[in-house]
Amino acid sequence: MAGIYIHIPFCKRKCHYCNFFSLASSKNKDAFLDAVLKEIYLEQSYLVPFQVQTIYFGGGTPSLFDSYKIQKILDTLAKYFSISEHPEVTLETNPDDLNPASLKDFYSIGINRLSIGIQSFFDEDLLYLNRVHTASDARKSILDAKNVGFKNISVDLIYGIPGLTVSRWDQNLETTLSLEIPHISAYALSVEQNTALDLFIRRKKVNPPEEESVIDHFRLLMQKMKDRDYTHYEISNFCQVGFYSIHNRNYWKGVSYLGLGPSAHSFNGNSRKWNISNLTSYIQNIQSGVPISEEETLTTSQRFNEYIMTSLRTVWGCRSKKIIDDFGFTIYDLFRKAASLKIDQDLLKEVDGTYLLTEKGKLFADGIASDLFIVES
Repeated sequence: MAGIYIHIPFCKRKCHYCNFFSLASSKNKDAFLDAVLKEIYLEQSYLVPFQVQTIYFGGGTPSLFDSYKIQKILDTLAKYFSISEHPEVTLETNPDDLNPASLKDFYSIGINRLSIGIQSFFDEDLLYLNRVHTASDARKSILDAKNVGFKNISVDLIYGIPGLTVSRWDQNLETTLSLEIPHISAYALSVEQNTALDLFIRRKKVNPPEEESVIDHFRLLMQKMKDRDYTHYEISNFCQVGFYSIHNRNYWKGVSYLGLGPSAHSFNGNSRKWNISNLTSYIQNIQSGVPISEEETLTTSQRFNEYIMTSLRTVWGCRSKKIIDDFGFTIYDLFRKAASLKIDQDLLKEVDGTYLLTEKGKLFADGIASDLFIVES
């Protein structure tokens, strides 16, 4: 099995915190679509012999594309790839792009999972983040999606926003839960270099996130989701039974995937490649039949470190047997010794040969993973 990710880089405007490749412009939409369709043809052998189980439209803001353009991409994928009979097809959306008519169109062409960028149900938070939509738009988009027939709905929330008290964060979670959303992705606000938020903080125009608030928000998030019987299946992701993201689960489990569009990444188990983060160059080179991408063959250390980083974030954890089978006893012995120190610190636990983060450890997931990495000699 495999997955396909399509990066649609257009936005109405850039959010202050965003460091993904995106453009606050609608220029070159048609040329971009033509390029993506040709890239599908050029990359048709990348996932052979795997069958595609998931298709994910990310961005940017894919919901700025109408259903006709999305349909053309789906039809072209079906022409050149082996697609499973019932694939998971996810469309990332923003509330301000959704209405009953557009939702019906997306539903009719086979989009069966929506990821809605809510971020907050408070207008002051949305203003800080420079989002286009309002809190009212957020609620309406969810209700409209459910009325159209969408059942597999995920919403994105952001915590750690300056001024977002624990009480208001609790209200955000309660609002989400009251809307009976089966999948919730919640991310701590991070200040990425060279974003507008980074610039505003350095110029003291806005306040930065506070680490103590981020920790308090995350602890409340974990407890609230546990109380409501949501599975905390990855550090930032929670779901009701049967509603985890298959696409992202496969990514964390090291399944092969193809990325299409500018800045999109691909992985086939042994190597990784990524497209140039420039729309004009991407279009020009795809149309000439010579995509601009960089590629690296992963070393044993890199493959091991990626396995630790991705698997440790999940409810499935790091499996001793996989480490031994894929990397050998020498590397497993190094891992086991380093992991034992984290167990002593109540950051990790070992259950039947699987290493998992403890509740305390989930607060420090990335740091714990990096301490378990092996360094190239």
